[in-house]
Amino acid sequence: MLLLLAMISFAAPTVAQSPLPQIVSKDGRHALLVDGQPFLMLGAQVHNSSNYPGMLPLVWPTIKALDANTVEVPVAWEQVERQEGRFDFSFVDELLKQARANDVRLVLLWFGTWKNTGPSYAPEWVKSDTRRFPRMRTAEGKPHYVLSPHGRATLEADKKAFVALMRHLRQTDAPNTVILVQPQNEIGSYGLTRDHSPEAEQLFRAAVPTELVRGLRKQPGTWTRVFGEFAEQAFASWHMGRYTGEIAAAGKAVKPLPMYVNASLGDAFDAKAAIDTATGGPQWNMIPVWKIAAPHIDVLAPDIYNRDQKAVVAYLDHYARADNALMVPEIGNAIDYARFLWPVLGKGGIGFAPFGMDGSGYSNFPLGAQKLDAEVIEAFASKYRLLRPIARDWARLAFEHPTWGAAKGKDAAAQTHVLGRWKLTTEYEQWEFGEPHWLSPDTPPHPNKGKPVGGAAFIQLGADEFLVAGSDVRLRFALDKPAAGENSQFLSVEEGTFRQGRWQMLRRWNGDQTDYGINLTRPTLLKVRLGTYR
Repeated sequence: MLLLLAMISFAAPTVAQSPLPQIVSKDGRHALLVDGQPFLMLGAQVHNSSNYPGMLPLVWPTIKALDANTVEVPVAWEQVERQEGRFDFSFVDELLKQARANDVRLVLLWFGTWKNTGPSYAPEWVKSDTRRFPRMRTAEGKPHYVLSPHGRATLEADKKAFVALMRHLRQTDAPNTVILVQPQNEIGSYGLTRDHSPEAEQLFRAAVPTELVRGLRKQPGTWTRVFGEFAEQAFASWHMGRYTGEIAAAGKAVKPLPMYVNASLGDAFDAKAAIDTATGGPQWNMIPVWKIAAPHIDVLAPDIYNRDQKAVVAYLDHYARADNALMVPEIGNAIDYARFLWPVLGKGGIGFAPFGMDGSGYSNFPLGAQKLDAEVIEAFASKYRLLRPIARDWARLAFEHPTWGAAKGKDAAAQTHVLGRWKLTTEYEQWEFGEPHWLSPDTPPHPNKGKPVGGAAFIQLGADEFLVAGSDVRLRFALDKPAAGENSQFLSVEEGTFRQGRWQMLRRWNGDQTDYGINLTRPTLLKVRLGTYR
């Protein structure tokens, strides 16, 4: 018997356990570690209902054309627990197998209590039993469509299913093909700021929990006294955050993968407007509340469906914080949105993923592209092709050094930023040769005139050295505060890439390629060394 057991043990295939993914922080910068090394997530999210084995053949051709290294795929509560207590993870198994065969990592999106605020992906036995699984109530006592965050039975049932999923991953995903998990999706409520059930009313009239008051360094009091006009939003955010955080904590106790929640965004500049959006979710003005409510959530992330460059940069600024890694897990898939990869990288982003990237034929226009054709895919793929081979190098360097990035705005105005002693400038709609004042009246308009394309990301490798990636942009470098008689110059401009962590030059730019700024007409990676002379 012992000999037989030894033979079985020897013959059984073993799968090496890779280090668990994690998010680390240092000096206000962040990195996603995968296999123990920094990793830049060049992602793509499939459509909501592409989460079945029969749909996967329509996913991989798009992912391959996109050259993504990560795919975000929903796993629905109704899908894995059609009957209460009986779990079916066959789709997860098939997804893991096919993802490995296609050499991509996975982000699993748990569509549970809330998906775009609604319960549409909860099992029928949850949706149909409103006594056991209560909905939110209006001030008049009428039912609202959103499952209440005060429903303990709902929380326990959701948590049980989520823990079962995480346990299944622990048992079947030793290589950690899954690198991130999103518990719930676009949490919140439309059309009703908070629950008005008897339990919720009692809680709202009571004092704000001591943990939250102390964490925010506020004086104790009721919700209205502590938060004023944002009282109902803060109340909803606290309870939805606590609900989601408890589910995340239970899942992490089984397999501690990094977890994030995404926000359906309100106005980028007006916090009051957020009250009328998905109230209760991790809106930018409620990030401090969510951080205290859900400490087991690693990242609060914006879903961006705004094509205005100024608004997008504002969203990125809201979520790129010393206590919060910037990740854009969902952004529109129209050509307009591809340029925003550059400022995401420039603000130290750990991941980026356009939504609706599969061959199912569905379109969420006007939020995204009217049709996912070759031109749309190429807008993202051209950048991913440049970055995927160096994704770990970029992530490592961005974690270690200051960064900045920019994208073309509607007015095509130049943008500037200072890193160290150097002022960086991005310009748009410029011909590669010469200066704008050289142009004659009969010069044809630039081919990018009026088009929402162009941008760049910079990493300051040293006092006078930068790594630059960008496209459809002119770059200028100048001393921010030159001394009398001091002039700036390029010491070297090299186009190249990284191979096994080492820079390899393809060619050196000079002459026409540097006399009129550095002009990137296609996605390009450069290493720039600067100097001065008198």
